[in-house]
Amino acid sequence: MKRETLFLKFVVVLIGLPVLALCIYVFPEITEYFAELNPKFDYLQYPFLIGLYVTAMVYFVALYQTLRLLGYIDKSQAFSELSVNVLKNIKFCAITISGFFVVFMPLLYLMAEVDDAPGIILIGMVIIFGCIVIAVFAAVLQKLLKNAIDIKSENDLTV
Repeated sequence: MKRETLFLKFVVVLIGLPVLALCIYVFPEITEYFAELNPKFDYLQYPFLIGLYVTAMVYFVALYQTLRLLGYIDKSQAFSELSVNVLKNIKFCAITISGFFVVFMPLLYLMAEVDDAPGIILIGMVIIFGCIVIAVFAAVLQKLLKNAIDIKSENDLTV
């Protein structure tokens, strides 16, 4: 099992690298481009950039929680309250990212309308719905894991 979790840890780190590159190179360019497209909304450039960075930080928190969960699996503590808390944190992170992008949608709409690029709105919607799916999946896993822990503790008391 250690090989599989090591591979998954490696993949989680690899998933974080493109977002880190986006934070360094792309996000400042996007917000600058937004300010150029909409001069009357150029005051929103820095709040938009801060929002993107906060969203990225929440994403990295979710990746860290995933690494913690994989660590618990390595230590054979997958069926513990620690794992339930990690899944709760992942669910909260997904809901938070989705909420930020719901707030960003009007800005993305303005960018798409001025630049005549409806794909920007589609990208925002995919991120929102993807995060909602992750949140629902984490909630279901959290509930299943909690039920399994309850059954396990009940059986331990029976014996």
